Amino acid sequence: MKRLNKKIHVIIPNTLTHTTIMSMAGNMSLSLDLNATSFKQRKRLDSRIHEVNRVKNRFPYKIPVIVERSPREKRLPRLEKIKFLVPPEITMGQFVNTIRCKLPLPPSHSLCVVVGGRELASLAMTMCQVYSENRDQDGFLYLSYMSQDVFG
Repeated sequence: MKRLNKKIHVIIPNTLTHTTIMSMAGNMSLSLDLNATSFKQRKRLDSRIHEVNRVKNRFPYKIPVIVERSPREKRLPRLEKIKFLVPPEITMGQFVNTIRCKLPLPPSHSLCVVVGGRELASLAMTMCQVYSENRDQDGFLYLSYMSQDVFG
């Protein structure tokens, strides 16, 4: 008898935090695709606020940043790690370079980073300036990235 291993991707509300659920039959595992939705959609507001407060107490001089792939981006993969604690004195350009190093981006493509889903980030601003102007109500700074063809 051949045993089939099937993966079913489902989107589950914020109440579940485990990435894999074993079905009652035992022959099928349900893999939750937590990357299908944004961090804000997966976590409730009070949970995000609690997480920011915990991080700020432990690392008071760091900025909590969430970096996610833009929903319109199809070529670049999602980052393995989306939560960053960033020193306030580095520039947005330095942080974008850090993100670029974590992605398989060819030299002919540029990396665009959008702050809060609304505007392109000024690469000359410090992370402290970007955070003070654009932080979310939960205390995180949300950035999304996408690739852009530069040379044709």
